[in-house]
Parts: sequence; structure tokens; C-alpha cells
Amino acid sequence: MATPADRVPPDDGSEGHGLDDDERAELATLRKRVTPGQRWRSFLSAVLIIVAAVLAPLSAVAVWVADEMADTDRYVATVAPLAKQPDVQAAVTDRVTDAIMTKVDLHALLSSVTPSDRPRLETALGALRGPITSGIKDFVHQTVATFVATDAFARLWTTLNRQAHAAFTGALTGDSHTAVQVRGDEVVLNLAPVVDQVKQQLVQRGLGVAAHIPAVTTDFVLVKSDDVKKVRTGFRILELAGNWLPLITVVLAAAGVLLAARRRRALVTAALAVAAGVAVLGIGLSVFRVVYLNHLPANVNERAAGAVYDQLIRFLRLTVRMVIVLGVVVAIGTWLSGPGRWARRVRDVWESGIAAVRQGLGITSLGPVGRWVHRYRYALQWAVVAVAVVVLLVWSYPTGLVIFWIALVAVVGMAIIEFLDDRGRPPPEQVTSA
Repeated sequence: MATPADRVPPDDGSEGHGLDDDERAELATLRKRVTPGQRWRSFLSAVLIIVAAVLAPLSAVAVWVADEMADTDRYVATVAPLAKQPDVQAAVTDRVTDAIMTKVDLHALLSSVTPSDRPRLETALGALRGPITSGIKDFVHQTVATFVATDAFARLWTTLNRQAHAAFTGALTGDSHTAVQVRGDEVVLNLAPVVDQVKQQLVQRGLGVAAHIPAVTTDFVLVKSDDVKKVRTGFRILELAGNWLPLITVVLAAAGVLLAARRRRALVTAALAVAAGVAVLGIGLSVFRVVYLNHLPANVNERAAGAVYDQLIRFLRLTVRMVIVLGVVVAIGTWLSGPGRWARRVRDVWESGIAAVRQGLGITSLGPVGRWVHRYRYALQWAVVAVAVVVLLVWSYPTGLVIFWIALVAVVGMAIIEFLDDRGRPPPEQVTSA
């Protein structure tokens, strides 16, 4: 009886002795992968993918700076809803009221009231209790709150920001001709036009002495931070980078994939790495919000500051979600198209499920249509992918939800192609079990 040693073929010095053609080809492929040149290519591929993942969040910020701050219409569309935000309205009301009251010389104003104005003043203040100063302040506060809740204030708010043109661009570049300016460590919006409108409202409501209030210039703090001046340099760099940085990021990631020995695996890694890098940015935005609000002075309305912060970075957060969804979709699609065991199983279930639908509908053949689809099956599948990519590229400012629907429509297109394909189908019992 032959022992295991007897069954081992003798070593005649020939390389790959006892291997069939497929095994020799696999051995040759493995040897190519471990050559010094291939190791350097793999190392460089990993470096490029890592750099792309690091640049991904910076690219998102660069796009936000270039598009949000350079486009007046887009900026106005972003900040316009703040005029209807209750916390912002409350903060503006308090700020304007305080600014007006600091300019009110009560004794001088009351002594200058003409006899014809006194009845209306007494009527306006008659229902108010407490010291007359407090009564006037309450009256002014109510008038300001009423005006701030109107559409007139919303239009004025929009006008102020439109006149500023890219508000933060003017602020962070030190442009003193915009309504938004940097003063020390604050980015402020001049509310003088709001004060003028309130003065007119006070006069119309019977407080004629309001006409004697001198010009009032008051500021509404949009951003307050010790690092505002330091941000200017980074802002200018990102503004200049604009849409070039995302292109550089994509090129680096593509180069890393092309240099890799296993390109499919490298593409999955690159997509997930970019998504992870942008996800870190999203977490950082939430963490910075907490830190920022915790360091605000006591006299700043924290809820209003939070509302302004959330509104200003709204587009940036949408970009973060979009890139994350896109990275996950690309990674899943690449993995499913691969030769992996689980990927093949998913594809088998997909094909068997559609075959079961055809069987349930009693469709065995679609004639010339089915044969044509079978002949050009792969071309049709690539056409679906190409259309999805084109739609994504031409869509202005796509969100994560937009990408999800584009991917879903592409999946439906793939399902229709599979349904119309008259290729060999698995036996009915296999379809049923699947």
C-alpha cells in the first residue's frame, strides 16, 4: 500500500511540477503581486487613497465656501428663513429694544411732548403698570416684536443680506462696505434700518416722542469667536481652491485605484475611506456647535446663535450626507459586481427572484425583445450606470436623498433588463427554493 510520501511527485527541479494550467496561472499572478515593483505600487496606491480621504472633508468645505459665499442668490436663500425663526426674532427684538432705550432721554422727551400728543401718550401707556420707564420699554418691546413678526421685516432682512452680497466673504475679507463686518472677534449685521422702521411704527401707534429719538446704530452678532481673524487666511485659501480641490481629490482616488493590484477592492476601500473622511467632518460640525455655543458671552442669545449656525452650515451638512451616501452606493455596487462568494450569492438570489416573478406571471419567452436584450445585456447595464452618473453630474447641488433615488432608479433599470432577458433560466424547483 502506498504511503503519502510515495504519492508525492519527485522533485525534478522543474518549477510548478504537478500543477495544471489554471494553478500555474494563479501562481504566476501571485508572484507578480509580490515583486518589489508591485509592492511599491501597492504602497503608493494606499498613500493616494489616504490622501484623498483626508482631502475629502476639505473639499466639502471648499465647495461650501466658494458656492455659498460667492453666490448672492444662494446666500440670500440660505439666510432668508432666519427672519421667520422665533429665536432669531426674539434676539432681534431684544437687541433693537435695548438700542432704542439707550437713546431715550425720558425726562427730556416727556418735557418736549406737545399738549396735543399727551392724550395719545397717556392712552398708549394707560394700561401699563409700574414705573413709566418700564412701561415705555414694554411698549417699545411690543412694537418691535410686532414689526419683527411681519413680512415687512422679512423683506428688510432679505434686503440687508442681499445688499451685503456674499456676507461672510465681505466679513472675512475685511470689506468695510458690506452690511456684514468683522469687528474684533465678532461678525455683525447692522440693524439700523430695522430701528428706523420701528421708530416709524412707534410714531404711528401714538408715541410721537419717538420721532425725537436720534439715529441709532445697533449690531446683531452673527458669529462671535476669538478665532475670527485667524479664519480669514483659511477662508481665502478655501475660496481660491473652490471647485478645484474636489477634482484633485477624485483624481488622487482614481490614481490610487488604478495603481492597486486588486482594483475592485481598492475602489471599495477608496469609496468607504472618502465617505468616512466626510463623516468625520459631519461629526466635527456637531461637536464644534456645542463648543461654540458654550463659549458665547452671557449677553448673547444662545438659541438664536444656534439657529444662525445651523442655517449657515445647512448646505455643508447636505454635502456631507451626499458624499457619504455616494461613497456607500459606489462601494456596494462595486462589491456586488465582484467575484466574491457572498456577492455571487446576492446576484444569484437577485436573478432567481426575477425568474420567479416571470414564472409567476407565466412568461417563458419574450420573443425577439428577449433575445435582443440577452444579446446586448451588458451594454444595456452599462448604459443604465452611465445615465445615472450623467444625471448625478448635471444635477445642481444633489443631496443624499437625490443620490438615493438615482441609485434606486438605476436598480429598477437593472431589474427591468434582467426581467426582459431571455437567457437560460434555473429550473422551477430551484427558483421556488430560492
